[in-house]
Amino acid sequence: MSFSIEELRVEGEDSTKNLLGGLFVKGIISFFNRIMQRYLPDPFLFVIILTLVVFGLGLIFTDSTPTEMVQHWGGGFWALLTFSMQMVLVLVTGYVLASSAIFKKFLGGLASTAKTPGSAIIIVTIVSIIASWINWGFGLVIGALFAKELAKRVQNVDYRLLIASAYSGFIVWHGGFSGSIPLTIATEGHFSEDLIGVISTNQTIFAPFNLIILAALFVILPLLNRLMMPAKDETITVDPAILEDASTMHAAAIEKSAMTPAERLENSWVLSLVVSIMGLVFLFYYFADNGFLLNLDIVNFLFLFLGILFHWRPKNFLESVTNAVKGASGIIIQFPFYAGIMGMMTLSGLAAVMSEAFVNISNEHTFHFFAFLSAGIVNFFVPSGGGQWSVQAPVMLEAAQTMDVSIARTALAVSWGDAWTNLIQPFWALPALAIAGLKAKDIMGFCVIVLFVSGAVISLAFLLL
Repeated sequence: MSFSIEELRVEGEDSTKNLLGGLFVKGIISFFNRIMQRYLPDPFLFVIILTLVVFGLGLIFTDSTPTEMVQHWGGGFWALLTFSMQMVLVLVTGYVLASSAIFKKFLGGLASTAKTPGSAIIIVTIVSIIASWINWGFGLVIGALFAKELAKRVQNVDYRLLIASAYSGFIVWHGGFSGSIPLTIATEGHFSEDLIGVISTNQTIFAPFNLIILAALFVILPLLNRLMMPAKDETITVDPAILEDASTMHAAAIEKSAMTPAERLENSWVLSLVVSIMGLVFLFYYFADNGFLLNLDIVNFLFLFLGILFHWRPKNFLESVTNAVKGASGIIIQFPFYAGIMGMMTLSGLAAVMSEAFVNISNEHTFHFFAFLSAGIVNFFVPSGGGQWSVQAPVMLEAAQTMDVSIARTALAVSWGDAWTNLIQPFWALPALAIAGLKAKDIMGFCVIVLFVSGAVISLAFLLL
């Protein structure tokens, strides 16, 4: 399902605009929405443009020749295949879990508590923040699915802002359970272990400093998104009939038909239960032996087998996987291009040049703030937390040791910088947009405002705490 913004409905005139209570803010939002609608290209074109930009920057700021830059690009093109598969599985398993009957029932019941457009915006932001903190893929899809449920039930709520609010919660993912940088450095055998050792998640994800940032965003983001509600004459809604999912009717029709032996296996809950128990038993022993130690593989394993269990029948699970993979198509085709960009950034030395530029103007008091800013900029070219860490870690870790500042907080600074500019990097919005049926330019005007405000909050944390 997809539709253009022109197919959505614009509400009628509102003759009661409050000039003192938000007209200036709404004007800014309207301005950014117009800019994004006019100039933001499709995410695939975005990565092509970034490829050319990095190619040019490499020629200007490094000693690389055009031929060498092309070789760096091609040489790195397939460098992230393992990580790409991990990211696809995070998305797919998160989607499968979020789309299970038990979660849909929960979302429908939760959506029924929203009675006004304002409450819908606040609730979807809170749900997205919590879900993204648990798992980034889970947060992306559950936020979008919940936004669709709200759009079906709440009249006169702006559909674009609903989806943007759902996506805004994604900013907390790198400070949560699926944060790839904290999980990477907590895993034995990671590439920088000889330099910094293994740093447990108690020093990163569960550190008081990180929890303070999370708490601040948990309060500020819902209120900010509520403030961005457009005037009634600029509110764009969606016909609830467009959002209906026909898969339920299809499943009911199949159950009434005579089943072959193969179809009985496909609908056997026994198989799902047995394999789910095997998976959960393994996880029980894993956590018993290792404590609450999370990494990407364990997160994927957990969500996969919960998804199998909650969908109950293999056929339902496989249908959900099929839908989830559709949302991963952008990741599959664009990740090699970003890997190529990473190749140019790393092998040409451009990433080191950019990182060192921020290191050179920092001291022990401002280092983590500038590490955060540099990570935000690098993220435009390397929108992969783990991939970005591999690019920036050598420079940032050496500088942190030279200045004798916290290694764990350095990792958090890069983590939050990576998550921060994802708000306007359309690559990671692809799954939510695929579920919502919108384009990146439809929500990015709102996301720019969230970028500025959240950036100020996180920056103050690194400067003052």
